[in-house]
Amino acid sequence: MKQAFVTAFAALLGAAFLGLAAGAQPGGQDSPAARDLLVKSEVETAVSMLRAIHAKHQAGAMTREKAMELGADLLRELRYGADGYFWADTTEGVNVVLYGRKDVEGRNRLEAKDQKGNYYVKEFLAKGKSGGYVEYWFTKKGESAEQPKRSYVLLFEPFGWVVGSGYYR
Repeated sequence: MKQAFVTAFAALLGAAFLGLAAGAQPGGQDSPAARDLLVKSEVETAVSMLRAIHAKHQAGAMTREKAMELGADLLRELRYGADGYFWADTTEGVNVVLYGRKDVEGRNRLEAKDQKGNYYVKEFLAKGKSGGYVEYWFTKKGESAEQPKRSYVLLFEPFGWVVGSGYYR
């Protein structure tokens, strides 16, 4: 278990470094290209953390269920920047993690639509297979109105999770 936390700490340090590197790109941190690079890098870092946890399972250090539980717990608490967070949905559309929203976690979101009629979870699942960006409308934590959002999603196949993060435009 201690190894998993060390891995998570290393992932956080890597994420912080990548965030600083994205800010150094031409156009600054607020340019769409820099923001795209940042969310992609952060998702890749989160998935690398899940890979390390899965490797511990494969080495016999924990059951698959414990590995998935630890992965979800760490992903739920993992943050970057002022308000960066992660979510994960199974390849069947069931939410695993959404910044600790217990009212959403465990629910199937496959038919969820934004105010423009986009089935954003279906898009997550389709784009996540090879990694990609999705544009949709979503409610910011603590607010009630949907806002335009752009996210990067990537499949972590061993757990059957599509992991994502994004930014509001």
